[in-house]
Amino acid sequence: MNPIRSLARAVALATLASAASFTAYAADIPIASEALESHVTTQVTAIDQANRQVTVKGPDNKADVTFQLTDQAKALPNLKVGDKVDIFVTRAVAYVLNTDVGGAPKATEESGTIRATAQNPNPGGEAFRQVRVTSQIKKIDLKTHEVSLLPPEGKLQVVKVENPELQARMSNLKVGQTVDAIFTEVLRVETSR
Repeated sequence: MNPIRSLARAVALATLASAASFTAYAADIPIASEALESHVTTQVTAIDQANRQVTVKGPDNKADVTFQLTDQAKALPNLKVGDKVDIFVTRAVAYVLNTDVGGAPKATEESGTIRATAQNPNPGGEAFRQVRVTSQIKKIDLKTHEVSLLPPEGKLQVVKVENPELQARMSNLKVGQTVDAIFTEVLRVETSR
């Protein structure tokens, strides 16, 4: 199996696990998940300490790209021109059915960062963002395999269930249950000399 795909599946499973830790739901049922990972390796070409900007080689050695860093980039003074930079971006989505009836549409967001430590002073770190969008089931049509969902924005959306295995389980759904779509993005930056 492709190592990137294996990692993507692991991230998707971790997303499902972390989704359950967001809020304790006694009866959450995972429905589906998917993840993608991208990796870019580049090199630092310029550093502007005063303005907290770092420039790296652009894709395919075309125009360089400059990043504006925040005050949270505490290890910026450790970065040197010529340092190798690996940037990993992982995006995952997981769908979870709450078997309780009566949940309301809503959206919540959580984010955080992890930076260099004393044991690893190289500039870099991780940032994550997780958004949970809860939609309420308003209608179930077993003949057409469609479920009508009311998301927080308030505009009813009809979802066609294509997977035969999920179609067979549609008879267990109830109007008033909620479906959570959990979107997770992780950005990891590693530097080395």
